[in-house]
Amino acid sequence: MRDERELFAQRDADVADPADGEPGFRSRRLAAVQARRRRTRYLAAGLVGLVVVLVGIDLFRGPDGLILPDSATPAAGSPDAAAAPSVSPGASGQPPAQGTPAPAGSGTFGYATSAGKVLGGAGTVRKFRVAVEKGVEPDVTAFTADVERILADPRGWTGGGKHRFQRVAEKTAAEFTVFLATAGTTQKLCAAGGLHTEGFTSCRLPGQLIVNLDRWQQAVPGYGAPLPDYQAFALNHELGHQLGYGHEACPEPGKLAPVMQQQSQGLKDCTANAWPHPAAPQDTALYRGPVIP
Repeated sequence: MRDERELFAQRDADVADPADGEPGFRSRRLAAVQARRRRTRYLAAGLVGLVVVLVGIDLFRGPDGLILPDSATPAAGSPDAAAAPSVSPGASGQPPAQGTPAPAGSGTFGYATSAGKVLGGAGTVRKFRVAVEKGVEPDVTAFTADVERILADPRGWTGGGKHRFQRVAEKTAAEFTVFLATAGTTQKLCAAGGLHTEGFTSCRLPGQLIVNLDRWQQAVPGYGAPLPDYQAFALNHELGHQLGYGHEACPEPGKLAPVMQQQSQGLKDCTANAWPHPAAPQDTALYRGPVIP
């Protein structure tokens, strides 16, 4: 009987009330304290990790808000980029084998250093900068002249009387910057913003019109219009995205392609067209096709 009584006494000690201070309670309390400490450590480590990620993203942003290549995981795709083939361009402008890296330049840019005149007759003045990757041709002076010629054309985005444009110097606040970059640099910059051009097309990120140098110099095979027309298309298409327009489709076979059609990927039975107001100044209506959802 004595052994049985001792057994029950030991059982009662292990489940004793917290107020009595018995050993069973102390062991359970110690385990609970240790569990709380572990949870606190895990929570603190998670908060520190989040702060590091946010600070790292901010530190990796370069001039004009460009997200430097290899600094961030690309975000989800955006309609601002022209859909690109799954290949990268060669020196001839023809797509080479899939997976071939696009040739990259210096990755640094020189800017137009002075302000230009206001382009267009009416509408909101939208200020912009011009930058060219260092070590390539055309240089920033020549590219700036081409950009201003295209923007001043009444068939362009000034033609409807809603927009005017003015180039400003590098350090001046601007709504957007027009970058001319090598295929590889374009590929990296666009991908850092979540847009995958495979080094073949240009792209637009918020405030950044990134024009692919290969396309600027060579257009695309079979475009069906002179190189200056393709250059106007490339700039006007990305500027259209900056102004809030999405992609559009060919209205019907034989008609002009809308400037917001992805003409670098084929005309789809339309004919090449570089301009949003192709009939200006006689007709200033914005020429459009069916909107692609």
